[in-house]
Amino acid sequence: MTHSMRTDTHTPYLDGHRDWRDTATRYALVPLRVFLGVTFVYAGLDKLTSSSFMKSWGAGSIGETMRAVRDSSAIPALVDFALKNPPAFGYAMAFGELAVGIGILLGLFSRLAALGGALISLSLWLTVSWASDPYYYGNDLAYLMAWLPLVLAGAPVLSLDAYLRARRRRRAGGAY
Repeated sequence: MTHSMRTDTHTPYLDGHRDWRDTATRYALVPLRVFLGVTFVYAGLDKLTSSSFMKSWGAGSIGETMRAVRDSSAIPALVDFALKNPPAFGYAMAFGELAVGIGILLGLFSRLAALGGALISLSLWLTVSWASDPYYYGNDLAYLMAWLPLVLAGAPVLSLDAYLRARRRRRAGGAY
């Protein structure tokens, strides 16, 4: 057998050898999880600790923000719904962001957390940043796209989901 016909070519996962590219691929979503998780926890805490955000009226309030974007949003009915009780909507948004951020950081119910993040970003895109022109000036669409890989892949490493999956596999004798 000549040197050019060797069979130990390190094809990923076929011969049991993994190189740095395989490791990088497995951990590729971790920086995205950290960024989105920290951002959403911060956003939720920022809303909850703001002296003006959770009010129906006044500068910096959720009510003023909703009234300002109502006529330029893609779905004015969604804004009208929020305007029925702006503080309640603000609290729902803040606690939703906290739940999403903590869930994706811990990797617990990560696909559900990512779906929640995607829905929050979608609702903000269709209301608050819909009128951004050009569209890439609004960041909510970019956040929506950032959540989608996590909706699809979850948190396969460095997560409570991965730990629980491995524990179930061990208990079942490797049947998973």
